[in-house]
Amino acid sequence: MPLSFGLLELSLLGLGLLVLVIAVLTLDLRRTEEGEPEEAGEAALREQLQALVSAQHDLAGRLSQLSQSNTHQSSQLTQLLDARLDQVSQRLNTHVSESAEKTSQSLSDLAARLAVIDEAQRAMAALGQDVVGLQDILSNKQARGAFGEIQLEDIVKMALAPDAFRFQATLSNRARVDCLVTLPAPPGPIAIDAKFPLEAYAAMRQASDDSQRDQAARQFRIAVLKHASDIKERYIVPGETAESALMFLPSEAIYAELHANFTDVVQRAHALKVYIVSPTTLMATLHTMRAVMKDARMHAQAGIIQREVGRLADDVRRLKDRAQKLEQHFDLAQRDLRDLMTSADKLTRAADRITEVELESEDGDAPRIPALDVPQRDTPTQRQALG
Repeated sequence: MPLSFGLLELSLLGLGLLVLVIAVLTLDLRRTEEGEPEEAGEAALREQLQALVSAQHDLAGRLSQLSQSNTHQSSQLTQLLDARLDQVSQRLNTHVSESAEKTSQSLSDLAARLAVIDEAQRAMAALGQDVVGLQDILSNKQARGAFGEIQLEDIVKMALAPDAFRFQATLSNRARVDCLVTLPAPPGPIAIDAKFPLEAYAAMRQASDDSQRDQAARQFRIAVLKHASDIKERYIVPGETAESALMFLPSEAIYAELHANFTDVVQRAHALKVYIVSPTTLMATLHTMRAVMKDARMHAQAGIIQREVGRLADDVRRLKDRAQKLEQHFDLAQRDLRDLMTSADKLTRAADRITEVELESEDGDAPRIPALDVPQRDTPTQRQALG
């Protein structure tokens, strides 16, 4: 604003000077035309020129002041602009550095997350391969049986002591059971079978319509009941094993499917004394068996404990009798010590009286010896007289 005002003032002054010059020239021209004297015209012209020079000096002074003011204002404006530019530059640098740090941190986080995603993708790929391998294993009947046996072995080894089970045990009917838990009688050893007909379940899961699903469900029901009947005939031997056996399913999904949609199959298997278990329920059942084994061992050791306690009681009684005898000996010894002390006191007093006896009396008589206070034992004659 100050710079614009100075320029406007300068323009007005220049315009006024120009108008004055034009007015002087016009006046001079009139005077020439009217025939005024030349000297008067020159005097007027000099005055006008002096006035013009004075106005020019005045204008030059104002121009100089205006130039100085503009220079000062320009310097202040430059300093202000420099300061503002420095502030803006500092803020810009700060924002740029912060943005760079945030960008770097974001890139680092992004790289870490990408690494995690890559690791998860590799794990998923490996899991997919494992699933494919598991499907290959489950599609083969022999491999599926081996897979179930391995899982059964792991669970049994975690839950029971090594002497509480046997794998691939042969019974008296020449049947070989996957695992035989040696429980005490009753109930006796319990057989666990790890094989399961998975084909019917897979067909039921892969059915495309209701008719195929119903047919697969009937086949699944027949296969499970047939397997339960085979377990009863092969692994329940009267007098050798328990009256029940376990059918181990290595899949929680099949176990849930049976108890959700095939409750009649589960009940008929229970009627055959064949109980269906999954990995979770088998672990709970084995823990119960371990508690039963522990209780049976404690009962077996109860007789030995009672005999040992009886022997300990006899030893305590003998110790008490010997202590009583020792107490009697101590009582006799104390009485003998008291008698000895009494006799010693009497002898001491008699000795003191003897030392006090005068050897000659004043009248020349023999000395008189005091009688000793010695306890006399009664003779048999005295005892008869006293009696």
